[in-house]
Amino acid sequence: MDISVLSTGSKGNCYKVDDSNSPVLLEAGVPFAQIQKWLDFRITSIAGTLVSHEHKDHSKAVLDLMENGIDCYMSAGTAKALKLPEYHNRLQVVGILSPFQVGSWMVLPFEAKHDAKEPLGFLLQSGAEKLLYLTDSFYCKYKFVGLTHIMIECNYCKDILDANCDSGLIHPKLRNRIMRSHFSLEHVKEFLAANDLRLVREIHLIHLSSENADPMRCRDEVQALTGIPTYIA
Repeated sequence: MDISVLSTGSKGNCYKVDDSNSPVLLEAGVPFAQIQKWLDFRITSIAGTLVSHEHKDHSKAVLDLMENGIDCYMSAGTAKALKLPEYHNRLQVVGILSPFQVGSWMVLPFEAKHDAKEPLGFLLQSGAEKLLYLTDSFYCKYKFVGLTHIMIECNYCKDILDANCDSGLIHPKLRNRIMRSHFSLEHVKEFLAANDLRLVREIHLIHLSSENADPMRCRDEVQALTGIPTYIA
């Protein structure tokens, strides 16, 4: 499995996962022209796009992708929040814990916890490889087995967020919103400790805040906890 990153964070999110058969986009939170260029204008090589929720840093190019022949998979709440044409033949509404096929991938959407209408995380499997994708969520009630790859949000370090709030860099209301809608380094470590990581080969930390996280610290602490190669998107 190859994981590549076009953009991550509050300015836009877009990733590609490729099993050498059916490349899939995770999120479409950057301008369509940027995605076209990244893919060398081979848009139709993409089997589909999975969209976690409606916030623009995850959904900006959804309609453009649909208009260019790419199926976009999302919850009913996300589709409604984006005001997408209900009967567009490229809009694929999926249900929580209802698996579906995208190219050679079997995908299981599951509930995430975020300040959005119906946010999702995704479990993707192709052959013996199984990827967990979870972003923009302050909690995950599920446990997973047989994972080989993990892409997980590590948005902030609580002590850095608190210090930024105390110094006036971050408004207290924003601090509270971040804590109620995003995974911290502490959350990530607790989540990983609760899951079966025996087969995991790579952990990718995504959606880090430029102000409230220390990337090298996040990488080092997760890698020390798990003993698994850890990468910063």
